[in-house]
Amino acid sequence: MEVRRIGRLDISVVGIGCNNFGGRIDADRSARVVHAALDEGINFFDTADVYGGGGGSEEALGRALAGRRIEAIVATKFGGRMPDGGSGGRPEYVRRACDASLKRLGTDHIDVYQQHFPDDDTPVAETIGAMSELVDAGKVVHIGCSNYSADQFDSAQRSASDLGAYPFVSVQNELSLLEESDDHGELVALLEQFDTAFLPYYPLASGLLTGKYRRGEDPAPGTRLGGSERARARWMTEDNIAAVERLQAWAVERGHTLLELAFSWVAAQPRVASVIAGATSPEQVAGNAAAVDWKVTEGDLGEIAALRPAGARR
Repeated sequence: MEVRRIGRLDISVVGIGCNNFGGRIDADRSARVVHAALDEGINFFDTADVYGGGGGSEEALGRALAGRRIEAIVATKFGGRMPDGGSGGRPEYVRRACDASLKRLGTDHIDVYQQHFPDDDTPVAETIGAMSELVDAGKVVHIGCSNYSADQFDSAQRSASDLGAYPFVSVQNELSLLEESDDHGELVALLEQFDTAFLPYYPLASGLLTGKYRRGEDPAPGTRLGGSERARARWMTEDNIAAVERLQAWAVERGHTLLELAFSWVAAQPRVASVIAGATSPEQVAGNAAAVDWKVTEGDLGEIAALRPAGARR
């Protein structure tokens, strides 16, 4: 498994998104996914305190890593609304949320601690100051952010510099063949400027880019799209389905699958350190691990750009 750099850590180019843990799959199934990932050479696990109904994912991941914690790079997030009402980026909450995550994960440190969402009610300098204190205390190795716009990220990095605090080493935002933010190009330029890694989530567009969905067929029960009307409304649009058909045909002509194209395209984007995708079985883990073996060329990227939905061709 290829590894890439984030801060001073080497992480696998394929990561495991743990949002299914403690929710869609129980602790035993979560452990099978984690162990299969480690056996495939995947070492990056991304979770959040809100996953699994508020703490369930962290607890499942912590139990699964018992005895194998040294093999893993663990990232988690704070700031989403927890069942007790806690949320945001106030310094006192950041400290409390970190201690709670450490306890649920059963570990003495978090490798990458990320603010899950920007908090408009708390100056980012205060949040970064508190996160930096956690680094100095040895509870956190690196800090990062998620769902930040280019402007918000720029402001955060400049605040860290002004304070003499630790900067964000990563930004975790959505990116796939079907979706990217309007300011993604601007964000990438800032990532280059600040030498920051990008951690894309939803690379498979909630499963639409796996190749298992067909026009006119209802998603199977138990799948992400089959279990959420909101997800179907968002992803299964005519433009997206037509784009998936084009992309799949293009990949098959070259002896590859749509899944391989989806992973390999994201992995080829600037500043990407690890492609975060959820998995509910060891078989999915193996498929994800193998999907990045295809190294798309600059010529391929130009052709792929013309096949994406019009709204994603930025």
